[in-house]
Amino acid sequence: MANANEAEIRKYMASELAKGVKLSDLQGMVNAKFGVKYTYMDIRIMAAELDSVDWSARDPKPQANQEAAKTQEKAEAADPAAGADPAAGEDVLEPESEAAPAAGGKTVVEISKLVRPGAALSGTVKFASGSTADWYVDQMGRLGLDKLIGAEPTEADVREFQLELNSQVDKMYGGR
Repeated sequence: MANANEAEIRKYMASELAKGVKLSDLQGMVNAKFGVKYTYMDIRIMAAELDSVDWSARDPKPQANQEAAKTQEKAEAADPAAGADPAAGEDVLEPESEAAPAAGGKTVVEISKLVRPGAALSGTVKFASGSTADWYVDQMGRLGLDKLIGAEPTEADVREFQLELNSQVDKMYGGR
């Protein structure tokens, strides 16, 4: 991949990436402008080695989080009570792995689209008592809990969890 024009190519790449050009588009542009046959992987490696590119500005997830924060700030400014956090001081899970809040003390069960290795089915649960956990059903049909946060679930919590899980599975598979 070493080329006499490599320094010039890298400078060109840096300027185009700063303009927001995607790597897949950049490959064609570099090949056409400099008469080279770089693969996408070559372009990707060269781009990764560029010090002048701000990759965080190209990541859509942090930008979406910033937009959500701005929207939240506007809502709090309009209604100061909306920003009050009733769970302040409690352990908080990341949004992707947290079961939906238990509405009115009800157990909430979510079935994951990606099943954990070794399981037939898996997901998250938020018990009526406030505890949260990951759950799984193994290949033998045994139900298990993992990563429990909060107090040990009561017998009533477990019963309600099993009923809600059965309900979710029935919805998912049409009651078969």
